[in-house]
Amino acid sequence: MMGQEHISYINKYDSLSIAFLCDPNNSSLETALAMAEGSPTTFQSESDLLAHVKDIDLLVIASPNFMHTPQLLRWGQHDITILCEKPAAISEKQVAALKAAQPNLKANIWIAMEYRFMPAINKLVQLLPHVGPIKKVAIRENRYPFLTKIEEWNKDIDKSGDTLVEKCCHFFDLFRLITAKEMTSCVSKVHRGLLSDHYGYDATDHKAIPIIDSAYVLLDFEPDVPNTNAFRPSVLGCLELCMFAEGSRHQEEIIVTGMRGRLEAYLPENKVFLYERPTSLWADKSKPPPQGSFSEEVFDCSDLRQVYDFVDELPNMHSGYHYCSTAIEWKYLIDAIDAAAEGGEFVPKVSLEDGIKAVEMGIASLNNITNGDSTSRKVTAHSTKSADNLLDLVLNSTAFNEMKLNVQQ
Repeated sequence: MMGQEHISYINKYDSLSIAFLCDPNNSSLETALAMAEGSPTTFQSESDLLAHVKDIDLLVIASPNFMHTPQLLRWGQHDITILCEKPAAISEKQVAALKAAQPNLKANIWIAMEYRFMPAINKLVQLLPHVGPIKKVAIRENRYPFLTKIEEWNKDIDKSGDTLVEKCCHFFDLFRLITAKEMTSCVSKVHRGLLSDHYGYDATDHKAIPIIDSAYVLLDFEPDVPNTNAFRPSVLGCLELCMFAEGSRHQEEIIVTGMRGRLEAYLPENKVFLYERPTSLWADKSKPPPQGSFSEEVFDCSDLRQVYDFVDELPNMHSGYHYCSTAIEWKYLIDAIDAAAEGGEFVPKVSLEDGIKAVEMGIASLNNITNGDSTSRKVTAHSTKSADNLLDLVLNSTAFNEMKLNVQQ
């Protein structure tokens, strides 16, 4: 699904061409081939594609979540650019392997966190200085249940990482981006199994653990820089997710409250509201604030020119399912590739480290469920024998750059 969205944008750039497509699923491969311009060579085995690595400048990884880490480890040894869909990992073991390998990876890696580039969200980030020191961040998603994907891998916690990693790594990434701080603790309350009939769990032969359908996650972030005041309150975060709330007025809401004001971003309305705290004109708080005592600015981000100054440089593109954010992501990615080709440094907007930290926050939220969810357990990423061997080799090796990796599936 995301692979097809990426193809639709790649087709628009004259500087890009699709040379190869790889997918073990015939139907998906045929759909991708029909979308791609030109005549790309197709493979159903990753090892066959890897044999052509010297002919590849940019690799897009849009496979099921549990495959991302092994594929990053295999392809990351080569001098190419990789755009890897989120999440970068789904289990503690995969995270540990990526961290161990990261210093020796040769590839330029960009993790696809396109929510950063949604116009309303990016505008909110631009306006953060107006609200003063940030003290509270609330992110809410009211949405429809997960879509149908190949073999329903996204409803299997060992293939997806469970909802707080699979879906919410986007939001944990936004918490870090907005606060510019690291999470220090979290606590979660969740619902599972509310959509079991919808997802067809009852029709399976094994006793699957249902994925999370709704959740609250409360987060603490690092306090402000130490000062003479011993009382240093942390930044507070609240994530609310509901996977059975389609038809709500807003699907995503982000509220940021600082000491001087407040920002509110809403999607699909695609607007940002900036409020500043009332002035001294509002002396009598027992009455509504008088006209002119507070300010409201509204930014309509459906007009990309309200957010980005390079809109005219973008090819004629459809907005896709992410409010044109994937188009923006590709613009930034191509700029980073061009900068590196001219002798500069490849600087991703979302680094592998960013991707890992978002996953770690998701895993921490799963490990700190407090409302008696007896079905919860740590995710053990679905794997093949070669992928397990690869992770073990990385974790047990101190010289990853000298390893001869088994690339067989």
